[in-house]
Amino acid sequence: MEQMTPRQIVAELDRYIIGQNAAKKAVAIAVRNRWRRQKLPPELRDEVAPKNIIMIGPTGVGKTEIARRLAKLAEAPFLKVEASKFTEVGYVGRDVDSIIRDLTDIAVNMVKGERTAAVGERAAELAEERLLDLLVPPGRAGAQPVGFETPQATPQETREKFRTMLREGKLDDRMVEIEIRDRTLPMVEVVPGAGVEGMDQLRDMLDNLLPHRVKRRRVKVMEARRILAQEEAQKLVDMDEVLAEAIRRAENSGIVFLDEIDKITGRERAYGPDVSREGVQRDLLPIVEGSTVSTKHGMVRTDHILFIAAGAFHISKPADLIPEMQGRFPLRVELNSLTKEDFIRILTEPQNALIKQYTALLATEGVDLSFTSDAIEEIASIASTVNHATENIGARRLYTIMERFLEDVSFEAPHMDGVKVEINSAYVRDKLQDIVRDEDLSRYIL
Repeated sequence: MEQMTPRQIVAELDRYIIGQNAAKKAVAIAVRNRWRRQKLPPELRDEVAPKNIIMIGPTGVGKTEIARRLAKLAEAPFLKVEASKFTEVGYVGRDVDSIIRDLTDIAVNMVKGERTAAVGERAAELAEERLLDLLVPPGRAGAQPVGFETPQATPQETREKFRTMLREGKLDDRMVEIEIRDRTLPMVEVVPGAGVEGMDQLRDMLDNLLPHRVKRRRVKVMEARRILAQEEAQKLVDMDEVLAEAIRRAENSGIVFLDEIDKITGRERAYGPDVSREGVQRDLLPIVEGSTVSTKHGMVRTDHILFIAAGAFHISKPADLIPEMQGRFPLRVELNSLTKEDFIRILTEPQNALIKQYTALLATEGVDLSFTSDAIEEIASIASTVNHATENIGARRLYTIMERFLEDVSFEAPHMDGVKVEINSAYVRDKLQDIVRDEDLSRYIL
C-alpha cells in the first residue's frame, strides 16, 4: 500500500465501485496523506491531523463499500458503526468509547492472525512431534503400538515410520487422547446497568485470574493436528509484541466509518426521544478531535485515527451538526444518485458484478445462465423506474429485482442439470411488468 499513489488507489476502487469519483479521490488522498505523515520528522509528524470526511448521498450509492474496500486495500484496522446506536453518557445504551475498544480488538486480531500465520510452519512441526509422542510414547522404548509391530526396528525408526504415515494421511482417522485447555468460565450474574463492554472486561479479567483447567478429549488424528498446531502457534506468538503493534496500528492506521451520522443531528429543539442527539455528538467530539481511551489492551490515542462519516441527509443537512463537529470533518463529498447507465455498469463491469455472481451460483447446479444485452438494459431500466416511483435505495434495488425474476430458475435449478437458460428482455418484462405497473404492489414486492 505504501507504494500506491492516489491514482492507483482510485483504480483499485474502480474495480468494485462504479462512479462516485469525487468520493474516491477524497479517500485516496486521505490514505496517501497518512503515508506522507509517516515520512515527516517526529516533531512535525504529531502535528499533522487526519482530514476527516463526510460522505453525503442516498442509501445504496456506495458510501460503505468505498470505506470497506479502502480499508481492505490499506490493510488497516476498520470498524463500521451506526451513529444512531449510541447514546450520551447517563443513558442506557452503548457509549462512544466502545468504538475505540472495538477498533483495538480488530487490530489485535489482525496482528495476531499475521503473526500466527508467520509461525504456522514451525507450529505444525511442533504439533507433529506432540502427535508422534501420543502415537509412539517415548517411555515405551522397546514396545511397538498394536498392529504395527516391527521387532527389528529401533524406537527412532518406528517414530520415523509413523511420521511418514502421518504425513501421508494414513493415520487421519485414528483416535488419540489429547489434553486441551478448558476455556469455560463460571456463570456470572449480570449486574444491572453494566453494559456489554463491562461484561466483556469482567470476562477477560476472570479469564486471566482463574486457574486454567485442562480436560482430556478423544479426537481423530486429523482434528488433533489442528488443535495442537493452534496451541503451539499461541505459544510461539509474543502477545506483548502483538498488543504493542496492534495499538500502534489502530492509532496510526485505524479507519472508523460512522454511518447514519445524519440521524444524530438535532433538527430542532424538542423533548422526547430526540433529546439526546446533540449529546451523542458532544460525546463523539473528544474521540474525533483526539483523546486517550482506556481499553483492555492498553491506552489508545485517537488523534490520528481517520473518521469517515456518512449519511443521506434527506431531512437534515451537515450544517445541522454542532459547529465543533463540523470543524472536525473539514472534507465533504457528495455522492450522486445512480442512473440507468450506472445500473448497467454495476451489473456487468465490477469484479463482483451481480451478473457474474448469479451466473456462477447457478453454474454450481449445472445450469448455464446467460444474459443478453437488452435484458441487462431492461433490468437497469426497471431498477431506475422503481427507485424514482418509490424509495430510492440505489443499487440495492438490483438485488431485489434479480432475485424476483430469477426465482423460478433458482427454485428448479437442482433439476436442470445441463440446461442452458438465456435471459432476454422479454423474459424480464414477463416476470416483472405487472408488479412494476402496479405502484402499490411494487412498494411491497420491489
